[in-house]
Amino acid sequence: MTFTLDATHDTQRKSWVESANAAGSDFPIQNLPFGRFRAAGSSEAFRIGVAIGDQILDLRAAGLIATDDMNALMAAAPAERQALRLKISDGLAAGSPQQAAWAQALLPQAQAEYTVPCKVGDYTDFYTGIHHATTIGKLFRPDQPLMPNYKWVPIGYHGRASSIVVSGQSFKRPQGQTKAPDATEPSFGPCKRLDYELELGFYVGQGNALGESIGIDQAEAHLFGVGLFNDWSARDLQAWEYQPLGPFLAKNFASTVSPWIVTMEALAPFRAPFTRPEGDPQPLPYLDGAVNRAQGQLDITLEVYVQTAKMRAEGAEPARLTHGRVKDAAYWTAAQLVAHHTVNGCNLQPGDLLGSGTLSGPTLDAAGSLMELTLGGKQAITLPNGEQRTFLQDGDTLILRGWCEREGAVRIGLGEASGTVLA
Repeated sequence: MTFTLDATHDTQRKSWVESANAAGSDFPIQNLPFGRFRAAGSSEAFRIGVAIGDQILDLRAAGLIATDDMNALMAAAPAERQALRLKISDGLAAGSPQQAAWAQALLPQAQAEYTVPCKVGDYTDFYTGIHHATTIGKLFRPDQPLMPNYKWVPIGYHGRASSIVVSGQSFKRPQGQTKAPDATEPSFGPCKRLDYELELGFYVGQGNALGESIGIDQAEAHLFGVGLFNDWSARDLQAWEYQPLGPFLAKNFASTVSPWIVTMEALAPFRAPFTRPEGDPQPLPYLDGAVNRAQGQLDITLEVYVQTAKMRAEGAEPARLTHGRVKDAAYWTAAQLVAHHTVNGCNLQPGDLLGSGTLSGPTLDAAGSLMELTLGGKQAITLPNGEQRTFLQDGDTLILRGWCEREGAVRIGLGEASGTVLA
């Protein structure tokens, strides 16, 4: 399946919500991402909204839907979703007869609070960033950075869904067992090598029945959209526990998502071909398809910023750590992840989350983790105010940002995913 351009992508289309027309806005009328919100400080139930400029359109209050269940909305067929997107776009367009009524269904984003965009029943974390995998592999296995299976099979593991939190929340520094190289036995205590992981989260829309696989050509029809995802990592805990079954306490304490899901429809103008470097194996047939080759990659720019407690107290702006592009980082596409996940009949369900794995580019400034930026903690980063970091300290806030920009299309953004480390 391909998501094609239609009236909702028209570069000339403007909104009667004036802030949506501002240059550089994350949420112009061409975007229309979905999230769950309520008035800040209230005890109301969370409702489904669409971001437009600096506002949120309450879809139920506008008479567009009859449910507050995002997962039910995500389960709709792509044609139904596209029809809803067109109706929202037409109603928000400049000159729309809906303006007077829908203006009453708006809430400023600054006056809202958010929750995880949908109920995440299951979460799978993949490892699609080949530059990240290679750099991390060199730290632990200099003679064989990549395992023999990496270029043949999308590597992943099943993660913890209950500790996924929405942007803006704080979390306690994790603790667990660690073992120093020269120690005879492990010790227990707070993590000393806390790191971020710059990822995308792919949200499943329509699911599949147990025992039925999803072919590569239909895989994207089963994706609802994409959000920013920070899969925090306790590197020292992980180094001790990860063999033979993988990370456990190193990952289950918190993973942060952005409030908004940018739909696959909105991303239609921002696609890139999927190619493999010369000499690398081509994907096996079940992971290969003409559409995936032609436009399987997402052309999204990603950035990471840090703001320390000192910077916050002094009113200093966050400092950028990472700047890169998804198409330069991901060795596998979202469609390939879905096809592989279900090839043995695993049943995905609406709201399931597939993490991309750390999306590091080929250069150091595009590295998606401190583990890479500091060469395993050996080379500290100096921030603009003179502070240094090898790993995250208490009070540090990490901010992920992302956007798509291309000639002939209107820029759209993914918003932010931020989280703060507590003692």
